[in-house]
Amino acid sequence: MHRIRNFLLINQVAPKWAVFIFDNVVSVFAILFSYCLRYNFHYTELIELNLYTPIVLVFLTNTLFFYFFRTYQGIIRFSGATEAIRTSSALFGSFLLLMVLTVCSKLFSIEKNFLIPPSVLIINLFTSTFLMVSYRLLVKFLYKSTFVKQECHNVVIFGGELNGSKLKQTIEQSSDMQYRVVAFIDDDPTYIGKSIDSVKIYSFEQAKTLLANWDVKMLLFSKQDISVEDKNKVVDYCLSNNIQLRNIPPVNQWIKGHLSISQLKNVKIEELLGRPPIKIKNQKVVDLMSTKRILITGAAGSIGSELARQIAAINPALLIICDQNETGLYELEYELKNHFPECEKISVYIGDVKDETSMQALFDKFHPQVVYHAAAYKHVPMMEYHPSEAIRNNVLGTRILADLSVKFDVERFLLVSTDKAINPTNVMGASKRIAEIYVQSLGKKSLDGLQIVQSELDSKPVKTKFITTRFGNVLGSNGSVIPRFKEQIEAGGPVTVTHPDIIRFFMTIPEACGLVLEAATMGNGGEVFIFDMGAPVKIADLAKKMIKLAGFIPNQDIEIKFTGLRPGEKLYEELLNKEEEVLPTHNKKIMITKVVEYDYFSVNKSLDNLVDYAFQNRDLDVVRQMKRIVPEFISKNSIYQAIDEINQAHVASTN
Repeated sequence: MHRIRNFLLINQVAPKWAVFIFDNVVSVFAILFSYCLRYNFHYTELIELNLYTPIVLVFLTNTLFFYFFRTYQGIIRFSGATEAIRTSSALFGSFLLLMVLTVCSKLFSIEKNFLIPPSVLIINLFTSTFLMVSYRLLVKFLYKSTFVKQECHNVVIFGGELNGSKLKQTIEQSSDMQYRVVAFIDDDPTYIGKSIDSVKIYSFEQAKTLLANWDVKMLLFSKQDISVEDKNKVVDYCLSNNIQLRNIPPVNQWIKGHLSISQLKNVKIEELLGRPPIKIKNQKVVDLMSTKRILITGAAGSIGSELARQIAAINPALLIICDQNETGLYELEYELKNHFPECEKISVYIGDVKDETSMQALFDKFHPQVVYHAAAYKHVPMMEYHPSEAIRNNVLGTRILADLSVKFDVERFLLVSTDKAINPTNVMGASKRIAEIYVQSLGKKSLDGLQIVQSELDSKPVKTKFITTRFGNVLGSNGSVIPRFKEQIEAGGPVTVTHPDIIRFFMTIPEACGLVLEAATMGNGGEVFIFDMGAPVKIADLAKKMIKLAGFIPNQDIEIKFTGLRPGEKLYEELLNKEEEVLPTHNKKIMITKVVEYDYFSVNKSLDNLVDYAFQNRDLDVVRQMKRIVPEFISKNSIYQAIDEINQAHVASTN
């Protein structure tokens, strides 16, 4: 018996020819049994009937219909309603053909009696159908009860109301998953209390009292549209009760209609941090962008590439993607042309935003009408060590593009900034604040001043609308905390967090880009748009949650190590400068910050000095000049705190 069991486990799928032969054997037995029933098991009468011809006839017709309906192709241990219907259809087709033949034989006197009595055919239809469906279900039952490993894990499925039965069968039948579905959970009250394949559907609150009694090992999310709030509640409860969590892909993504354990994916932290997307007036975006030549700088980056995707979907007159990262641009161009074939006019430009000659050539060639300036250095500690480079890229690059936008009558210029520009404590944030100040002042300066300072602009008024958007941290962006935590968890730890109390705001990349597109349509020039970023997230709690989602125990399986604040880093990000006020817009998630206005001429002169220091790599002078331009720039955890101390001492002595 042990050898037979091992053989069946190794050869789990019976050959098609074996199923075909066995089906025919069963059909022959069924016709013999039908004759016995019809003649009340009177063997003398049965012997006199000469059953050879009926048996051959039934065998041939069944063979024909078994082949036509492919009854032998199904895997017996996976038999279900579909296999039962296919088998029943084949037998019913055979019954109809035999009935026609036997009636014709009587009408045309081919036989004195019927070839096969109609009563026998009717009995045979029910008998053969019962036997063939029953043996399939019996094999399925025996396989599950005898040959499948006895160690079965109880699982719960969240959702699945549309494909619940198929989902349950697939999970329980798959050879590489030994799971038993004990309950469904759903947030739709119309499904609660009903059953799917004899398994009841509960609300989450109802299921919480039963999960421990069921000894549930895993919860599978099959519902795609569960709200972030509800998903967080389920995840938090499961993590606190050592219940694993996995996502099931939509049914249309299963491999040949079957679910493999390799397709079960861990719940991503991004799913738990996101929020409902901004509802923007898409038609306004389409109307503005569809007829324009649009330039995106920093297009190979996280924000720039997502902007390119969303704009390519609108099919603008021309989309120019610019970056100095040639590999990133090549991959983005390939993606856009494959996913948005309707967007035929895509141009790639490899160039550095701080190279004025290169940017001049770009504007000469393409004459963009809308500019999304996303190119920037964004890594706080790196820029703290390289302030001159931060100024050359973030400030000078912005000034070059903004000036060219005025010169070439660009209609709208949108600067992608950061919440770190608010009361900056680091070089990166301060450099972005200076970029904000410059574009805002440039949009406000007078025509006379323009002629005095930059006569090459041919006495043109400033037609460009300069708009700024400030973002928090975006999920999954290059260099962000979440990809770093994932790498550290995969490596076995430790997971490094700078401080136990550090918090940050998060948004998804598509969400951030939705704000950018909205700002481009609603901005009239000079505005700084900020986003309602919801509640801040404690980074230490984020690390613990990610470790648990990966199936580990924090500080037991994987250590959380606090490394101390990095140069320029602060515990709490701020949404507003103390001198700024907020005005609402038609979208409650988007607000306009009323910023302090600066005089263009004094700003431009200060920037001349700043850029000169930067090109001489005089880092201390660069930071001093930055603090003159942005007085609220107070360094934290940085060597440049000494400058603040000297300034404070000077103020105290003068008072």
